[in-house]
Amino acid sequence: MARDQHSCCSPTSPDAPLSGQPSAPVTAVRTRSTRGQVRLPGGEFAMGDAFDEGYRTDGETPVHTVRLKPFHIDETAVTNAQFATFVKATGHVTEAERHGSSAVFHLVVDAPAADVLGTAAGAPWWINVRGAHWRRPEGTRSDVTGRQNHPVVHVSWNDATAYARWAGKRLPTEAEWEYAARGGLAGRRYPWGDELTPGGRWRCNIWQGRFPHTNTAEDGHLTTAPAKSYRPNGFGLWNTAGNVWEWCSDWFSPTYYAHCAPEDPHGPGTGTARVLRGGSYLCHDSYCNRYRVAARSSNTPDSSSANLGFRCANDG
Repeated sequence: MARDQHSCCSPTSPDAPLSGQPSAPVTAVRTRSTRGQVRLPGGEFAMGDAFDEGYRTDGETPVHTVRLKPFHIDETAVTNAQFATFVKATGHVTEAERHGSSAVFHLVVDAPAADVLGTAAGAPWWINVRGAHWRRPEGTRSDVTGRQNHPVVHVSWNDATAYARWAGKRLPTEAEWEYAARGGLAGRRYPWGDELTPGGRWRCNIWQGRFPHTNTAEDGHLTTAPAKSYRPNGFGLWNTAGNVWEWCSDWFSPTYYAHCAPEDPHGPGTGTARVLRGGSYLCHDSYCNRYRVAARSSNTPDSSSANLGFRCANDG
């Protein structure tokens, strides 16, 4: 089952920004805020893949007991409207803007042919598009009009961290994210149980059809869905499966679970990629069965793509 998890789920961005692009301003830390967040009681849970369905190189096993202190977490992924407020207040320039391009799914590219710069190695459905960024998610001919309540995308881990600092929040740890995503259901496959479509109804925004060429959009969405779509989980959190990948604070290691700290783990001390959780609208069991609550992926902290977003957390 092993795959190249970076190119499969979200491709790694170019190594250097285009010359002449402004650097991202340093974002000041604001007073702590729990606005839009749910307080979770913490406690003990079994973290990891109890069904042995994960990719070996993702390191979803062994299942291990983790104890967490109480914490807060956003009800939804950060939206375009929220991110626009941050950019207006700080002048933040995202890494996709500074790189000059970002990855867009091939079926939705909306840009001149000259802006199509190539495909991702091993994942030709990802197109590197000049001028694609959070305001223009499919390319220079697109914008986010009518999508203010959709999750912001094309944000790197560094961008997400800058937003969290400005908002008086932080990114969740991977353990916090999984505990929150489970919604109080122990050992289940999804936030709502073990069946993907209970009663024949879609409960998350993922791919339907033959990947990567035909999406029947039975769930109602070809790309992102509004941040409050479907039903919230048992903790009142929306879309913790599918829609957009969400950055966590931890460095990624496929072997970390074998020696994970039992209380409030924060991941390895060093690494080259940061943890991603939750899956996205492109996940399909034929190639990326990562919309399960135990599923993991990762990417470099400066990478962005049209299915990468985030939500914030806070101490209890």
